Amino acid sequence: MIQYFRGHEVESNLIDKIEIQIAVNDAFVKPAIDAIIKGARSEEAGQIGDGKIFVLPLENVIRISDGKNGGEAI
Repeated sequence: MIQYFRGHEVESNLIDKIEIQIAVNDAFVKPAIDAIIKGARSEEAGQIGDGKIFVLPLENVIRISDGKNGGEAI
């Protein structure tokens, strides 16, 4: 990809990235991780650029439409 930096043409070799954020109940954390790996890994051994998964605790979730919170809201 050709881009311009300070008026000079430079070729960029950056890898396109996307970010996906999902929230799941505790029982679905491992299956969700396995599914993401299966879909994102480019080959059996994988390659640089296949991505990363960050697993974070979710303190609370509140569904705006009905006010439910916690696991019911997910």
